[in-house]
Amino acid sequence: MPSNRNYDFLIKLLLIGDSGVGKSCCLLRFSEDSFTPSFITTIGIDFKIRTIELDGKRVKLQIWDTAGQERFRTITTAYYRGAMGILLVYDVTDERSFNNIRTWFQNVEQHATEGVNKILIGNKCDWEDKRVVSTEQGQALADELGIPFLEVSAKSNINIDKAFYSLAADIKKRLIDSSKNDTAGGTGINVNDKTESGGSKCC
Repeated sequence: MPSNRNYDFLIKLLLIGDSGVGKSCCLLRFSEDSFTPSFITTIGIDFKIRTIELDGKRVKLQIWDTAGQERFRTITTAYYRGAMGILLVYDVTDERSFNNIRTWFQNVEQHATEGVNKILIGNKCDWEDKRVVSTEQGQALADELGIPFLEVSAKSNINIDKAFYSLAADIKKRLIDSSKNDTAGGTGINVNDKTESGGSKCC
């Protein structure tokens, strides 16, 4: 392993869910600690980088933001295979986006690598006056799917870091556990390390 690498783990995450649920806003808040009130439509695929520290290890997160529109679905599913963690995002003010999570989950099960870590995210939790999906409904769906659950707000910066950190921690634990049986050895795990045009962000 190269000694000049500035991270111990490289983890690829994927944000999926209906168009308009706030996937891009969640990513922008986590990667740049900023928020835009204007609607962001992702065309195809976008990604950002942030390096965090977990248990004394530097973890480089390569986070891919996918388009929710049907016409980009083929492009999106092509990225499932390399993902190590997937955030399934819905909007607590949009019941349809919540109901569609099961379809997104089925897509993950069909196209993603077996054992990929997942988390259910209910965005816009600060919009209580417009909420149509209760916290209890979100938790019940997460229990049904067998994955963790968090409500977040990209606008108010509620639980955004917690969502990404907790998913990354689960992945890191899985990688370490699996590497114990890996005779190749090495402390770093590098999956799908591609040439990147984005800049790194450190917390």
